[in-house]
Amino acid sequence: MASIIYGVESRKGFVVITGEVGVGKTTILRSYLERADKARLKIVYIFNPNVSFTGVVKTILRELNRNTESDDLFEMVNCLHYMLIEEFRQGNTVALIVDEAQNMPTETLENLRMLSNLETAKDKLFQIVLVGQPELEQILNSRKLRQLRQRVAIHFRIPPLTEKESLAYVKHRLAMATTDNSRVFTRSALKEIVREAKGIPRVLNLLCENCLITGQGYQVRPVSGKIAREVIADFQGEETERGAPSLRWMWTSVAVFIATTGLFWFSPSDDVFSDVGKWLSRIYQDDPARKEANASTGKVPSLKHSPRIKEGFEMESREETNYVNQNETSRLPRESFPKIKIVEDGDNLQTLAKEMYGFSNQRLIAWIKRKNPTIKNVNKLRAGDLILFPEINKKRINRAR
Repeated sequence: MASIIYGVESRKGFVVITGEVGVGKTTILRSYLERADKARLKIVYIFNPNVSFTGVVKTILRELNRNTESDDLFEMVNCLHYMLIEEFRQGNTVALIVDEAQNMPTETLENLRMLSNLETAKDKLFQIVLVGQPELEQILNSRKLRQLRQRVAIHFRIPPLTEKESLAYVKHRLAMATTDNSRVFTRSALKEIVREAKGIPRVLNLLCENCLITGQGYQVRPVSGKIAREVIADFQGEETERGAPSLRWMWTSVAVFIATTGLFWFSPSDDVFSDVGKWLSRIYQDDPARKEANASTGKVPSLKHSPRIKEGFEMESREETNYVNQNETSRLPRESFPKIKIVEDGDNLQTLAKEMYGFSNQRLIAWIKRKNPTIKNVNKLRAGDLILFPEINKKRINRAR
């Protein structure tokens, strides 16, 4: 961001920012746009770079409220020139920012050089910031654009995060969602995630998000290295040792959840940890009164006091043998568990349990309620709430019988 600020405010003309996919280029741009002094800095942002030079000039004039009746390019550039001189006299700076600039036609890039010719004896009247992937560097290095390349005053390549920076990044995002981030991921899980992400923030976000969802589904906390490896294998498109059905339950449930609530339609800052943290807090929170108090103050519920969850994939056998008999296990549907169900109007826990497990009794209902501390009344569920239905271990039940 410092390169953009310096290049624009010092009126250097052309600034080029490049970086790999997911490294945070657009996020940096948005942060800059939010912080910019809009009284003195007028910015034209082009998010669709596949446009002609004439289209660029028209866009600039329109965004600056200087529409011209003429479609003649010469007249439009002259109008832009006079406008830039007027803005300069008033102490204002005008900048054009092009995102994904590697997709801009070569002819358009070459003609942008013409706009850099609009200058005073000391300063450039028009600042141009090109932001794109490494392919943009190759395009600018072509012989056809050699004159444009010579006019680039500042070129900065955003590097991937180091291992230390990646860990700090994850901890910072977790700190936005919970007061006790030491209980979210084990060291081995973080090590696996950071190694796979290779310093790309977007990949860190995706892996951590999926690990949180998978850990919640398995009721494993903190997220273990085993879960992280499973998520990474799925992320890479590989099958795990478990035959790769392990994440199917998650994506089936989450797909419905996303469509219904829009949880993962993130803000421009991609604040995935905040959204997932709120979701997990809602599932694990053991004190509904505190949850309501937190909601009234706008605070994200703490994950610190959640029920104790066993490390690993197996459920507690003692609880399982208390609510179901051997005959009832034969009626269990052959589907992947655990599952997440979104409550609809008129639902109650007994009918949902029968739908999920194929049977229902009082002990089963009590057990499900213990696994979902936010349930206050098993006969009157709130529409839109999430109910977790854990896996019932048949082998342990039969062995105990």
